[in-house]
Amino acid sequence: MLLSESNNLMLNQPRSSTQTSNLVILATNLAKSVGEGDAIIEILRNLHLEVAQGESVAIVGSSGSGKSTLLGLLAGLDIPTSGSVTVEGAPFSSLNEDARAAVRGQRMGFVFQSFQLLGTMTALENVMLPMQLANRKDASEVAIATLEKVGLADRITHYPKQLSGGEQQRVAIARAFAPQPAILFADEPTGNLDVTTGERIIELLFSLNKASNSTLILVTHDTHLAQRCQRVLTLRDGQLHAS
Repeated sequence: MLLSESNNLMLNQPRSSTQTSNLVILATNLAKSVGEGDAIIEILRNLHLEVAQGESVAIVGSSGSGKSTLLGLLAGLDIPTSGSVTVEGAPFSSLNEDARAAVRGQRMGFVFQSFQLLGTMTALENVMLPMQLANRKDASEVAIATLEKVGLADRITHYPKQLSGGEQQRVAIARAFAPQPAILFADEPTGNLDVTTGERIIELLFSLNKASNSTLILVTHDTHLAQRCQRVLTLRDGQLHAS
């Protein structure tokens, strides 16, 4: 399905495979631009996206096409210039920063390409952090169990600088999955890894996603990773197109 302004007749209709009540993410007429006056750069324009519960979606595109920008908007890390994002049927992009952060803490996980681990915290403390912020009393137990699942039971007291790139990414994945988010976002999760380590991370990502039945939305340059998803969408000229 072409998700662009040239397909306006379909934009206001649910996808044939998706019931409206089953939508986890709905982006409508989403636009993002930066700059002012004659220097405005239009990154996204009139973009429409529907993602169902439990679905896995890969967003691909050339460098600079706006993939990470789109992921940030869907996760509420940024706000659109116009248009809207709803999460599980509720307004999201229109909320203030604190309210969006609260939704993320309760319903979302995020895996960053650059890992984004806190260097002054151990692997265990990094994984515990989002659960501690949510005042979960079982943060330590859940974090240890999740680190065991990603094969890092013997690294829980290690700091990021003591871990390899693949191990750091496994900690980042454990941190994202430990709170059992309904929606998981991943931004180039294999981008900083060698091919062999990247393959292991892909297997880990999808095995955990299947076990948790979460919705997975990722952006990637990795064709093999994208093809593991149920849908692959290409971001081109500020809009999404079915691949």
